[in-house]
Amino acid sequence: MKKFYFPILFFVLLCFSSCVDIEEHYDFKPDGSCNVVYDFDMSHAVSVLMNLMTDSVKETPQFGMVKDTTLNFYTALPDSTQQRMSLDEARMAQSSNLSIKMDLKKSIMKVSINHVAKNAADLEYYLKHLSKISMDSQLSAVTKSDKRARGFDAQQLVAGEDYYSYEITPHKFYRIIDKAKFNAFLKKTQSTLAMAKAMLIDMPYKVVLNFATPVKKVNNPKAVLSANRKRVTLETTMDDVIKNPSLMNLKIDF
Repeated sequence: MKKFYFPILFFVLLCFSSCVDIEEHYDFKPDGSCNVVYDFDMSHAVSVLMNLMTDSVKETPQFGMVKDTTLNFYTALPDSTQQRMSLDEARMAQSSNLSIKMDLKKSIMKVSINHVAKNAADLEYYLKHLSKISMDSQLSAVTKSDKRARGFDAQQLVAGEDYYSYEITPHKFYRIIDKAKFNAFLKKTQSTLAMAKAMLIDMPYKVVLNFATPVKKVNNPKAVLSANRKRVTLETTMDDVIKNPSLMNLKIDF
């Protein structure tokens, strides 16, 4: 089972940085806990990539699989990744779920990662370590196994996730992009992003944060605050972020 889900995990990691519809949802509860969900809709990307696949690949049993399931995130990781994880990282992965809805012949590919953080410290740890847990040298091998998809290097994309710095307390959510690290990420993934654009794969991004108490202050002018001041929504695209990385900054006091 793990061998099957590893290619699925590759798609998840590929999406953390670009090439699909990405939505992050944060639901902060009155007790200080927070439910975090990363939703990835790769259906359009799959539809485009279908044109690169040979008929022989399309006729394989693996390509014809249909899945609608949820499994523990830890069990989806390769053994080599599990062995390198610290005890805290393993516990974090074990407390996260991976949901998959897939029907490649119908160009359906949707994945969600769900985690319930017990408190602000737990949430900050999760956000800082998720990409580190996901990284594995085998990711590149998955894409490079197909000569026509070699331009996509998932490991490079996931490595870029360290361009965020987080500061989270019971009454604030701060996420700041490090421009130097982001520029390094762009340089490293230039060919990947160019290929995505050439293949007409959109790169929208949306984050929704729901709070138990009204928001006192939000610093991003592009963020939309709901009428009851309990929801913050930020929508942008990778193209816009490349032009102005500060679009990704969020400083919310609540």
